[in-house]
Amino acid sequence: MTDVLVERDDVLLAAAAATARARSGRGGWLMLAAPPGRGRSAVLDTVVRRAGSDHGLRVLSARCSPEETGFPFALLRQVFPGADGIPFAEPAAEQEQEVFHRLLGLLTRTAAARPVLLAIDDVHCADPVSRRWIGYLARRIAGLPVLLLATECREHSDVTWLPRTTGVCHPLPPLGQDAVTRLARERGLAPGQRATCRDATAGNPALVQALLADLADSLHSPDPTAPGQGPGPGPGPGPGQTPHRPGGAPPARYRAALARWIRHRADDETRRIALALAVTAPCSPATGSALLREALTLCPARHAAAPCAPRLARLLSHPLALEAVRDAADPAELAALHTRAARLLHDRGAPAAAVAAHLLHLERPCELWMARCLEEAADDAVRAGHTEEAAGLLRHALRTQPPPPRDRHADLTLRLGSLEFPHSAEAGIRRLRAGLDLHPDRQERAAAAPALGAALAARGRTDTALSVLHRASSGTDDDELVHVLRALTALISSHDAVAWRDAVAGLRTLAPTAPPAVEPLVCALITEYETGAGLLSATEVLARIQPRLAGAPVHPRLRTAWLGSAATLLQWADRLEDARALARQGLPVPPTPPDLTDAGLQCLLSARAEAALWAGEFRRVIAENTLLAHTCTGRGIRAPHLVSMVALARYELGLRDQAWQLLSTPDESTADSSWEWNELRYARALLHGFEGRWQDSLDDHLACGAGQSARDFVSPVATPWRSGAALALVRLGRAGPARELAEEELGHARRWGTPRTVGRALRALAAAVGGRQGLESLTEAAALLEGASAPVERIETLIALGRARIGAGLGRRGRDDLRVAEAEAARLLSPAAAGEGPGDGDGPGDGGADPATIPTGRLLRATCAALRDANARTTTRARTGPGALTGAERRVVDLAAEGHTNAQIGEALHLSRRTVETHLTSSYRKLKVTRRSQLAAGLAGGDTAGSGHRD
Repeated sequence: MTDVLVERDDVLLAAAAATARARSGRGGWLMLAAPPGRGRSAVLDTVVRRAGSDHGLRVLSARCSPEETGFPFALLRQVFPGADGIPFAEPAAEQEQEVFHRLLGLLTRTAAARPVLLAIDDVHCADPVSRRWIGYLARRIAGLPVLLLATECREHSDVTWLPRTTGVCHPLPPLGQDAVTRLARERGLAPGQRATCRDATAGNPALVQALLADLADSLHSPDPTAPGQGPGPGPGPGPGQTPHRPGGAPPARYRAALARWIRHRADDETRRIALALAVTAPCSPATGSALLREALTLCPARHAAAPCAPRLARLLSHPLALEAVRDAADPAELAALHTRAARLLHDRGAPAAAVAAHLLHLERPCELWMARCLEEAADDAVRAGHTEEAAGLLRHALRTQPPPPRDRHADLTLRLGSLEFPHSAEAGIRRLRAGLDLHPDRQERAAAAPALGAALAARGRTDTALSVLHRASSGTDDDELVHVLRALTALISSHDAVAWRDAVAGLRTLAPTAPPAVEPLVCALITEYETGAGLLSATEVLARIQPRLAGAPVHPRLRTAWLGSAATLLQWADRLEDARALARQGLPVPPTPPDLTDAGLQCLLSARAEAALWAGEFRRVIAENTLLAHTCTGRGIRAPHLVSMVALARYELGLRDQAWQLLSTPDESTADSSWEWNELRYARALLHGFEGRWQDSLDDHLACGAGQSARDFVSPVATPWRSGAALALVRLGRAGPARELAEEELGHARRWGTPRTVGRALRALAAAVGGRQGLESLTEAAALLEGASAPVERIETLIALGRARIGAGLGRRGRDDLRVAEAEAARLLSPAAAGEGPGDGDGPGDGGADPATIPTGRLLRATCAALRDANARTTTRARTGPGALTGAERRVVDLAAEGHTNAQIGEALHLSRRTVETHLTSSYRKLKVTRRSQLAAGLAGGDTAGSGHRD
């Protein structure tokens, strides 16, 4: 009760003054008028209690109720329970006056003996006859020792049916924010809970009291299932968050209070406005007065100036109040309001998303315009990158009754399947299959089959995908469509070694008679096979592809597949910028996501990622592909190639653990003969080699080679596994087999003829043969790679060349090579190396743009290590990690890690004890360790990069 009486001192003082006047014979009336929940009854009860106990008034009281409003004199029978002659039916006017006069006399005689407080609660529910008697009394009360105290539920405090000369109406304003906060603090609530009490109640005392009780209960009954739950209030929900009771139950008293109000106590005007706000607020971006204006359009025009509207808008601006009102309302009434709101917005030309926000609240859309609007909203959501939202809109459109025509129903189902596929591969495939079966037209059914085929192939079910496409081809008599399907079937068959070989044979038969709009893709796919088989040079490939890129456009259904195949070939030919230009041309502009049921877009994504990796733009690879790679692998879509590209990019930036974690994500137990698994094996082989696990590296390189050979892919354009295997064999002491592999690789590389492939093969051969021939091979490789778009391979070659020259006694030239490599490696770590474009430097998973926080790249660590071994000064170094140590520090740390004492280290290196301690102190900071026993782990751990000069 005390909570409800907060900030009510003024009305209690006014009641006390009116009581004193009545005791002195100067009667009057005092009306407490306020909306529901303001504490009218609580104030009245307090005044009654004080008047009876403190002031000696006789109290006559009554409480009106809606159930008795229709019974004449019902209120007066409560006030005068023993009075005779009160009719049970509404009398004629003269008889009513007689009864009124007799009851006034009875009250006058009662008051003569002892002043009277006549307390009437909820007078707005009084029967009309009793209400007229109250007015009759108010006009004659001035000379009586009587105080008429009444409460009335109304929005404003102006009472027009009682004479102003004998009384006043006293408002009961909402509680102030400071008062609510103080009450919440006294209950021990946390700051976030105090804010909820303040904002979710709009100062309504009844709601404040209910919510305080709910939240206080949550303090004393902690949820035992909550992790880390301990005694005390805890932080509580933040401002604007919905508080919950233990076990996740919503605040029951608060919701019950609002439910009673909306169902039983609110008048028709208030209830309509509250429901209109409850319908409008979740669906509109508007707030404040704009939201209120929008909500009032759903109400009768007479409600437009309702005084309750601003108060309701403030209350329902909080989600807790909004949810409670919606739950208390009649679902049918809410649905009718949502329908009306959607129609009004649709007729006014509002954005489809605004209309759809209301349609989503209907159990089923009931008109075709609603389904069309949901489709439009889904298109907008896809363009904004919100595919899950778009899928929800299309699901709702499919519930329309009566359903749309069958062809439209099939199209909607297919579109929904494409949207569901990235989030649940199996759900998307089932939906695509259903859409395919629904199509009444054979031609359209055949045209839609590639989406299902691409989804099945991405799921690892290439044989089923090819079966679907073969059936689609045989089910149509459109010759051009048959050619389109055969070309797309060949593209998807690249995920199966045997099917790919057979498909290319079929394409060679098809090529001479292929329609002009289909021939470019047929040519590109044949060229991909022949490139992998080592039958073509890069120059020959460009001669085939570039004229076709400049020629007539391909069939619209083949556009992305053609661009994807052409981009792959350009990437292999080291035309990296041209390959990425095709990717930009074919892929949707962010934030619109790519359609993963489009096999051509799958190819473009792969080509874009690998081109960026080869260009050393590691941050671009991460920014553009991390989210997609994680989404695919977590939802049943196999994406080993994208995963490999992101893992390699992360490793190059020094994020070793993340790289290995990514590579372990694809389930290789489900691997088939798809080219993507060979890419994964190759990436894993590289990482093993980077970390000196040469046998593991060799095993993965050979596994990659076996997979590629099964596909007739012998060229080093994609996965130069022979070079990697040769390098591993050299480290394992098997130079003979290494040389055989390296020479074979070099032959294929020279046939292809790009600096990247030849340079890498020469570097592998140099490792295998060593000596003068090895130095000559490295010198040739460095010359080839200068100016080529192969920065990673160039840095690797310069490191090898620098070490070889130093080993051959050419120290100055060798150190110059290493410094060039160091500068190039540092450049690749700079944020600017990612180039310009969406997502550069600040995309998801980018790794940050602050050079002080960028992990030291693998290549920079390698160049620093080579310079350190050559006792050469570096121009860049890491700020922390092993790469940050100076040569002197590294020698001290190596001995300390082996267990030598400071004195032993000083004696071994001819250093004073203080110098040893200085080096160790500096090394501890750089390695981020605090004790000697951690040095070995610090030397093996990851690094962070920066810039500076080696001492």
